[in-house]
Amino acid sequence: MSSKQTGPDELEGTEQPFVSHLIELRDRLIRSLIAVGVCFAVLAIWPGPAGLYDLLAAPLVASLPAGAKLIATNVISPFLVPLKITLMAAFLLALPVVLYQVWAFVAPGLYTHEKKLVLPLVISSTVLFFVGVAFCYFFVFQKVFAFIQSFAPKSITAAPDIEAYLSFVLTMFIAFGAAFEVPIVVVVLARIGLVSIEKLKEFRAYFIVLAFIVAAVITPPDVVSQLSLAIPMCLLYEVGILAAGLFIRHTQAPETTD
Repeated sequence: MSSKQTGPDELEGTEQPFVSHLIELRDRLIRSLIAVGVCFAVLAIWPGPAGLYDLLAAPLVASLPAGAKLIATNVISPFLVPLKITLMAAFLLALPVVLYQVWAFVAPGLYTHEKKLVLPLVISSTVLFFVGVAFCYFFVFQKVFAFIQSFAPKSITAAPDIEAYLSFVLTMFIAFGAAFEVPIVVVVLARIGLVSIEKLKEFRAYFIVLAFIVAAVITPPDVVSQLSLAIPMCLLYEVGILAAGLFIRHTQAPETTD
């Protein structure tokens, strides 16, 4: 016994030749690159690569002894590392444009109920990633660096390398940004039917243990940073369970008849 939609297919007549898809994909990639390039040019003018790195290093410099600075052990590091920071910042600044181009490319091939699912997930995942990065920079870094410096012997002068610091910052940004995507993962798993809302609630205790294990592995060995990652993950898991119920109710496919 087969089923069919009550009305005409929403996508009927929207098919395009394969070459047209490639041309559109090329155009949207070019627009995304232009957006990143424009943001890079603006940031290169103000505050400039050096200013951006100073901003990124501010939490660490604030915890160092008076007069202490970061060092560069590679000849081209003072030039190359700030440029990497500028490119990273330009991509993040242009991310809304990039995501819009992705959305505009795939949206014509989606049904209305699928658009109701994909667009909110794209927007919310972007916002949550930025929130995770901001939380890491404004709160976690301050606590972590103060903790590390409190253990430094008086006979040691702290002078971190700028490349090592960049690597550490990127790792922490990605870790916290990804950790703040927990609600998105929960919503997707529930929406595609891989797990039910009841199963997610039953898994709550296990997820708390998992969150603290992940925090212990990813963050430096201090209680503050570990709690700063584990507790938000647990709270966001609960948010994901609530959001999953709303998404399932509002993104169902149209009813079918036999």
